[in-house]
Amino acid sequence: MRFRLISYRSYSSSFAAITQCQISHFARLGQIDRARNIFEDLQSKTVTSWNAIVAGYFHNKRPGEAQKLFDKMPERNTISWNGLVSGYIKNGMISEARKVFDKMPERNVVSWTAMVRGYVQEGLIEEAELLFWRMPEKNVVSWTVMLGGLIEDGRVDEARRLFDMIPVKDVVASTNMIGGLCSEGRLSEAREIFDEMPQRNVVAWTSMISGYAINNKVDVARKLFEVMPDKNEVTWTAMLKGYTKSGRINEAAELFKAMPVKPVAACNEMIMGFGLNGEVGKARWVFDQMKEKDDGTWSALIKIYERKGFELEALALFRLMQSEGVRPNFPSIISILSVCGSLASLDHGRQVHSRLVRSHFDLDIYVSSVLITMYIKCGDLVTGKKVFDRFSSKDVVMWNSIIAGYAQHGSGEKALEVFHEMFSSGAAPDEITFIGVLSACGYTGKLEPSSAGPYILLSNLYATQNRWKDVAELRKKMRARNVSKSPGCSWIEVDNKVHMFTGGGSASHPEHEMILKKLEKLGASLREAGYCPDGSFVMHDVDEEDKVHSLRHHSEKLAVAYGLLKVPVGKPIRVMKNLRVCGDCHSAIKLIAQVTGREIILRDAHRFHHFKDGLCSCRDYW
Repeated sequence: MRFRLISYRSYSSSFAAITQCQISHFARLGQIDRARNIFEDLQSKTVTSWNAIVAGYFHNKRPGEAQKLFDKMPERNTISWNGLVSGYIKNGMISEARKVFDKMPERNVVSWTAMVRGYVQEGLIEEAELLFWRMPEKNVVSWTVMLGGLIEDGRVDEARRLFDMIPVKDVVASTNMIGGLCSEGRLSEAREIFDEMPQRNVVAWTSMISGYAINNKVDVARKLFEVMPDKNEVTWTAMLKGYTKSGRINEAAELFKAMPVKPVAACNEMIMGFGLNGEVGKARWVFDQMKEKDDGTWSALIKIYERKGFELEALALFRLMQSEGVRPNFPSIISILSVCGSLASLDHGRQVHSRLVRSHFDLDIYVSSVLITMYIKCGDLVTGKKVFDRFSSKDVVMWNSIIAGYAQHGSGEKALEVFHEMFSSGAAPDEITFIGVLSACGYTGKLEPSSAGPYILLSNLYATQNRWKDVAELRKKMRARNVSKSPGCSWIEVDNKVHMFTGGGSASHPEHEMILKKLEKLGASLREAGYCPDGSFVMHDVDEEDKVHSLRHHSEKLAVAYGLLKVPVGKPIRVMKNLRVCGDCHSAIKLIAQVTGREIILRDAHRFHHFKDGLCSCRDYW
């Protein structure tokens, strides 16, 4: 009788294990309904089988169903609760995981480690730290997870301190620390850890070799590579990258030839290495020899063709890529847009643009800059301007693209107008901007001897680049040619009388001292509100203190200060200026409106600005 009982128990235990395996197996295959049927057919459901089906639903991205089943469980163990926490983490539901974690009746080191890992995976390193230091006990996995989180967050110094605290350092922890130190160029520290490891696996060797390679210590990397007992594809590729990145293409080619297996990553690296070295034919040969290619393979060769002037070949390869059903990635799309612009192939460019819209890549500022250039080169300036206008925040590349576009299309006046907009927005021009603006001046027949406009424009360009000698020389020419610039001035009407202010303090005004005191008092309030004078709007070669003084006495600020003294509370302060308001004054007047609670209306040479509650009607675009 006892023998039969033991046999029955053994059979029951074996059957339960088999069904649990079946549930897990079908769940992993995505056949969760089939796994559910097996579970439901069980006459006696153990806690293990319940855990398996709950995990299955989480694996199939159905956390709601997993939670319902968990709630129905007649009994639960710590493994059940850990499975619920891990399931939510795998589905990116970190808040739900924490709620479960907080109400667990019992937690073990696996529970704590799972939650810490979840925070690390979500990039919430500070939350992971707080939880990690609360752990009643830590195992080697806990330490390693927290170490990896700090390294991924770029906090290598803190990671090093944590590493030194680990009581038992396994291969994973040491390898992670080596990689983190190498990323910071701290090779001697990394090598010290490597040398102290009692056992080294292939990952540790590869991390150290890669560290030397990416830090231009290729020869040291090669020595370590030669004594490495066992090498895998990743090791070979890391060594190969060291040679290609340092421009030693012949040694890279010899190593590539010696590789027992040539993985896709290594082939892609050789395509780029050969291509950037000008050996485009060899790059294509590597491409053609590859039995397997990924999207990086296609984009690598397309980029090489684009950079080396093989536009037709790039376009043909892009067509072949599409015909073989390979979805273009971000780099290949950028390259092919440049090619379309070079070839003035508008139809292809529009097709690529449509693909960008479907992939939402068109929302990227860099992509939009390339799109603008492509449309301009293809002769479609209108569409290029539409792309430009979609963005409220523009980088210098976008500004350069549209300025150069207007200049190339003969719309020099429009190009100069856009440049003024760029300057007012606070965007800093670069050398490419200068070329575009000067081209625009040439197209419009401007460098005009009696007109101050071109001189002022060029003077401001020189000033933004601190080319003060050129500024002085230009002003000397203006004086020699009797060219004068209209001084900036602002005015305000109070009690039917117009009060005029010019920059520098307006000492001629009868209430000059009172205005300056008001400005000084305002300055303290503005600094408390976060105002910081922007010296880039002072086009004179003076020190920062003088720049701040100059900015404080701009004519529009003086007029506004006078308005605050004389215009009754509740009435708007109306100021006019003969030139465009400068960016620093615009920022300051927004804050003045905020700290004083007054409405200020400023009309400059281009538009009205309604300042109220710290905002302007132009939305900082004028």
